[in-house]
Amino acid sequence: MTQNAWDAEAATFDEQPDHGLRDPVVRAAWAELLLPLLPPAPAVVADLGCGTGSLSLLLAEAGHEVRGVDLSERMLDEARAKTAGLPVELRRGDAADPPCADHSCDVVLVRHVLWAMPDPAAAVGRWVRLLKPGGVLILVEGRWSTSRDSVNSITRQVARASAPTPP
Repeated sequence: MTQNAWDAEAATFDEQPDHGLRDPVVRAAWAELLLPLLPPAPAVVADLGCGTGSLSLLLAEAGHEVRGVDLSERMLDEARAKTAGLPVELRRGDAADPPCADHSCDVVLVRHVLWAMPDPAAAVGRWVRLLKPGGVLILVEGRWSTSRDSVNSITRQVARASAPTPP
């Protein structure tokens, strides 16, 4: 999707339970899933394709320093409203090649974004380079309408791109 398409989605994006995390049960489920995977706070977390900032908010409230990146300025406006006053830096940029320095993040979190990447392996390779030594890549994806072959291909590309480089 294009920036304009995501901009058009921004006003109603959080109406989906899994997007806005407005339902306390859904929000608690995401917290139970994600927080144990992160290093102790305050860790530096890049939330790539952060959308309206629902996960950025969740992680910042848990004491983490969050750097959210999204292609859509309108999505970022929603995220800014949600995260005002919290340690969240929001920037417009391409999640496939985010405006973050190599080796600057303890965690790279990417939720429901890889499916939109024209070159998933290149994107994952870039995300891995953002990590500090010992950092964690958290990739959350779904199968929606993609074919099984496409999902399997993306999975293989992710595995190759995230494999440690031999010394």
